[in-house]
Amino acid sequence: MTTWMWILIFFIICQRLVELLIAKSNEKWMKDRGGIEKGEEHYKWFIYLHCLFFLSVMVEVMINGKPNHQLNYAFFFIFIAAQLCRIWCIYTLGRFWNTKIIVLPRVALIKKGPYKYVKHPNYIIVAVELFIIPMLFGAYISAFIFPVLHILLLKIRIPSEEKALAKATLSKP
Repeated sequence: MTTWMWILIFFIICQRLVELLIAKSNEKWMKDRGGIEKGEEHYKWFIYLHCLFFLSVMVEVMINGKPNHQLNYAFFFIFIAAQLCRIWCIYTLGRFWNTKIIVLPRVALIKKGPYKYVKHPNYIIVAVELFIIPMLFGAYISAFIFPVLHILLLKIRIPSEEKALAKATLSKP
């Protein structure tokens, strides 16, 4: 892996760890106010998916042995745009943003920012990232496998989240 690849993968992993800290803080805040967690049984599969994702990309790059892989600026632009959208989602939801399904009963759904246009923008962003990050590194097998796995998990996650939100919030999602 080239230097820019190590720097970028390190940045992404650090970003995800910071997001987990934010999510943990938000989880505590919500649960202290009566927040209810749902979908615990499938959450671990998202953790496995994301850990395997980073491992897969790095292993695939090392196996491919492309020591002078050049940065594709179009993919990098898409990656930066996805990060800005990711931050927009986190900022918009504020204390309600989480990696888990945690609902606070009798609280209205947030329908501003990206949530004004799309119900689950963060899931779209993650799907884009699971494709674009491996493409940046030339890890084409990972670029195909992980978005597909993500979509399969979302077939469980989204209905579970919709059901939890419909039961707990003031308005239907």
